[in-house]
Amino acid sequence: MSGVCRSLAFRFVLVFYGIIITTTDAQTPTPSPAPAPCALRSNTSCAECLQNVTCLWCTPTKQCLDYPVRNILPPSSVCPLNDARWGVCWVNFQILIITMSVLAGIIIIAILVCCLCCCKCERVGTKGEDAKVERQTRARKSRQKAKRTEMQLRHDEIRQKYGLAKDNPYARMNDH
Repeated sequence: MSGVCRSLAFRFVLVFYGIIITTTDAQTPTPSPAPAPCALRSNTSCAECLQNVTCLWCTPTKQCLDYPVRNILPPSSVCPLNDARWGVCWVNFQILIITMSVLAGIIIIAILVCCLCCCKCERVGTKGEDAKVERQTRARKSRQKAKRTEMQLRHDEIRQKYGLAKDNPYARMNDH
């Protein structure tokens, strides 16, 4: 992972952690006296029933029931999901399940898009960097070749000026 990708992932984790901590702190109940059993709150109102977080309000029967903690969702024999209320009176379990599923999907897609973008950006950066290094290497080699040719011409001119130029470069210098 590149530094940019790590940085983005780290920021995402920090934001997500901050959201979780904030919502957890906001939902932390203040200690209150021992709540009355949920069954005693039947035939009252939804708001009164849901003052106790362990209670479940069933709208058509107007019953306040103990939340069935062994199940994640209350079975339809207790109360249909469309009519069950828990936590707040204006959200039924069906809407809650759909909303949570959509939010989870959005978070998963956002994480995948972030990872794919980071990986793609990393590969594009590497390809561009490789091309730049290769261009610089070719330019350096062509400059070296030009300098070498120029030096060879100068040496040949000097040899010719002093009569040291030879047709056969392997011949000895003393042969003249």
